[in-house]
Amino acid sequence: MKKTAITCPIEFSVDLLGGKWKLAILHTLLQKSPMRFKELERAVAGITPTVLTTQLRALETELLISREIFATVPPTVEYTLTEHGKTMQAMIDAIETWGLSHFEVLKEKGAPQQA
Repeated sequence: MKKTAITCPIEFSVDLLGGKWKLAILHTLLQKSPMRFKELERAVAGITPTVLTTQLRALETELLISREIFATVPPTVEYTLTEHGKTMQAMIDAIETWGLSHFEVLKEKGAPQQA
């Protein structure tokens, strides 16, 4: 993402974190960090290795995670939240709380549930 100015902080944040997987990856790393690639792949249900690689690269570019490569055969790679990435804890907790609350509201009203 190469924006020269932020006109709307919400739009900037959604552009940065949007999509199906980034928040799930960050949530997983907030629970346990560092994690190896295969651990992340198993922990983030339904993600493919290709998509995980793409999303991890994007999060690394945005300075939310860091990647450390160890000189083993085959190479071992660990992903860790950066100090700035850890600041997302409160936001992700709030999203999780709101999501559970909203799910209950929908359930009470008999609204169709999304998968």
